[in-house]
Amino acid sequence: MKRILLALFSSLLLLLGPAGAADQLGLKAGVFEPPRIAPEFALRGSDGRELKLSRFRGKLVVLEFGYTSCVDVCPVSLAMLAAARKKLGALAEQMQVIYLTVDPERDTVAHMHSYLAAFDPTFIGGTGTPEQMARVRKDYGISITKRMVEGSKTDYTIGHSSYLYFIDRQGKLRALMPYGRSADDIVHDATLLLKN
Repeated sequence: MKRILLALFSSLLLLLGPAGAADQLGLKAGVFEPPRIAPEFALRGSDGRELKLSRFRGKLVVLEFGYTSCVDVCPVSLAMLAAARKKLGALAEQMQVIYLTVDPERDTVAHMHSYLAAFDPTFIGGTGTPEQMARVRKDYGISITKRMVEGSKTDYTIGHSSYLYFIDRQGKLRALMPYGRSADDIVHDATLLLKN
């Protein structure tokens, strides 16, 4: 019986390890413990330049996957990010939002540029070939499902994982925030990561 209790207690301590690290940092999002280098990518950016994570070293990057034809989750999340940037005030200059498409067939660079500018002109979108985007999604653990719209042979929707990846100034994955968190939660975590 003592062995079972000891094993259960040891397991509990192992499970609490990462949570303890999150508590020490004070983040509301889940943390990557230990932090690790975020996978690099080289895509076409909506700002007309090559989009690479390394281009933003020295800034906090908030990375999100979505698509411009999304009618619910994506625009809500982008609106939260825009509100968070406003609340950050002067600190907002030290944060870059990057929005990578899960729909490279429809999301052109020009379309992403105009779509994202409606939320915040500093947001940068990224697209590439379907193969490139599949590789990036795999690197970040993003799954998608493509569903044809009933009665159409060409129109479709895409179900996809929805997270905000917080990547620190050194290019390390630090936190993962699920969809549905408030602008205040984003500001809270961004401020902590910018100060560390």
